[in-house]
Amino acid sequence: MSVVYAIGDIHGRDELLERLHDRIRHDPHRSGAVGKPLVVHLGDYIDGGPESDKVLDRLMKGSCNFDSVSLLGNHEALMLACLDTDDRDVWWNWISNGGDRTLVSLGLSARMGYDPRALADALGAHRIAWLRSLPVFHVVGRYLFVHAGVVPGVPLAEQKTKDMLWIRTRFLESGADHGYVVVHGHTQTEEPEVFHNRIGIDTGAARPKTLTAVALDSDQPPRFLSVR
Repeated sequence: MSVVYAIGDIHGRDELLERLHDRIRHDPHRSGAVGKPLVVHLGDYIDGGPESDKVLDRLMKGSCNFDSVSLLGNHEALMLACLDTDDRDVWWNWISNGGDRTLVSLGLSARMGYDPRALADALGAHRIAWLRSLPVFHVVGRYLFVHAGVVPGVPLAEQKTKDMLWIRTRFLESGADHGYVVVHGHTQTEEPEVFHNRIGIDTGAARPKTLTAVALDSDQPPRFLSVR
């Protein structure tokens, strides 16, 4: 397996994402690797920070310096649900979790009401199609990349999307062998976490403004690149 990078929750911090992509591009420890590296983005591109629109556009554009995979996060799922309804509870669930900052980044008012058509117009058809196409997980070798985690003891083919986007305690406290080393974000920690069955890399891009990537090489232990 060649070097694979995974990037944790970005939450509207485009300037951090740009800098982390640049660090990956110039990573001196990859000097002997052949071909482009793969960068897996673990979801939660929006909400919290000021530039959710720019993060989406950067990820959609991709890079000539690496191949990339972008996964669905729970915050993207919350926003997509708002495109299908004007139900107050659905919208408030998103807005109260940082969606207000995303609305502003799209040129809308955080007090716009619950208007799916206005949100769709602001996002645009291209962004919406891309968001709806995002996979929930990605596998490379012995690593499973997913936003939040998996239900212990359940085969990958039987995992539910809701669990892979939202799970916390059952997964985080489990010492079970999941069949893969699960690389995930979703649950913020001060420093990256490395266990025999999982690697957590959500270090709080929105607060305290640290974005982390893990570099995975079959012959080396995980190493981390962070920007603030």
